[in-house]
Amino acid sequence: MREGYEGTGPGAITPDGCAVELYSRLPVYDEPDIIAAAVPPGAHILELGCGVGRMTHPLLERGFRVTAVDESPEMLARVQGARTIRSTVEELDLSETFDVVMLASFLVHTGDVELRRGMLRACARHVAEGGCVLIQREGEDYHTNLPRERVDPSGFTVRMVSAEPVGDGVNSVRAEYEFPDAVWTQTFLARPLTKEQFEEALGEAGLRVDKYLTGDRIWVRAVRAESAA
Repeated sequence: MREGYEGTGPGAITPDGCAVELYSRLPVYDEPDIIAAAVPPGAHILELGCGVGRMTHPLLERGFRVTAVDESPEMLARVQGARTIRSTVEELDLSETFDVVMLASFLVHTGDVELRRGMLRACARHVAEGGCVLIQREGEDYHTNLPRERVDPSGFTVRMVSAEPVGDGVNSVRAEYEFPDAVWTQTFLARPLTKEQFEEALGEAGLRVDKYLTGDRIWVRAVRAESAA
């Protein structure tokens, strides 16, 4: 387990505290529709940090080709129908490019600045000329509207319990997922980023915002910085 990360509950837990069985149970929301509306039909998507394929599988059903990357073999074992590659995001170097590179699950908010830089550089080196990078950001009140609770229509409860400062602008965030038959918790480190800080981080990696895809600016389409405005 990485320092500052912890997970509890049934089944395998990844180094960043994610429970494989929990992520296999989480429903798909509107993310695949947002993605599909932002990229060309049939695009080849490089999905970084794919987990169990919660978004991979709906994208395949929509006719996209997906190369799915994750560091956890237990997560990758749940992915069906896609090319899978076991790797950390920051170390990935496939010597090929893709129509779309996707960095979801708030990975851009890692507490480790160098890790964030490595992940964004991986996005930049794998996106094809004329392609795009899709990034999922935290909501603007993610670290402040706490504690909060949501009961999912499928019958489980997710609670964002706390976000405690641990220094250098990083918070230790605790989440709980309660199902009728099991409970999982996850504690992880996350760095809040303002819109300006996020765009600066993109610029360091040679990327720039092309469009904020949702009104809350959680989903972003970025392109290479040298692309024409």
